Amino acid sequence: MTAVYRESWSAAYLGIIPAMVLRRAVRRRDEAWWQRTIKTESHLLVLDVDGAVVGYATCGVARSSPRQTGEIYELYVTPLYQGLGLGEYLFEACRGILDRMGLRYMIVWALTENAQAAEFYKRRGGQPLARTRERMGGATLEKVAFVW
Repeated sequence: MTAVYRESWSAAYLGIIPAMVLRRAVRRRDEAWWQRTIKTESHLLVLDVDGAVVGYATCGVARSSPRQTGEIYELYVTPLYQGLGLGEYLFEACRGILDRMGLRYMIVWALTENAQAAEFYKRRGGQPLARTRERMGGATLEKVAFVW
């Protein structure tokens, strides 16, 4: 899991998130962090290809949206395995979990400058609904909410 996070974050956010902040975020998610998360996260999906973890997603009740809304918190696939439909598989698996939880709507937040993520969610029918800004290491980054 550590490698998936490191590789996917480095590829997705290099040049978007300030380099020092990006390095710090990647370092924080070490093996110990993932071991704790695996034990406590109730909706952690792990994508395994031939015994190697190549992607993961987490989802649950939306953190800052109205009731009846589910959220995909994270969805990442190692760059080597992107473009093969594996992200779509994780996306649909999250959607299934949220449906079984009885949540009628779904939301995903993505950095506006992460064009690859925005296109991924648009191709799956996500509609941009709201925008917000977040400060990261002296930079102000815009996020967009995609909803279904």
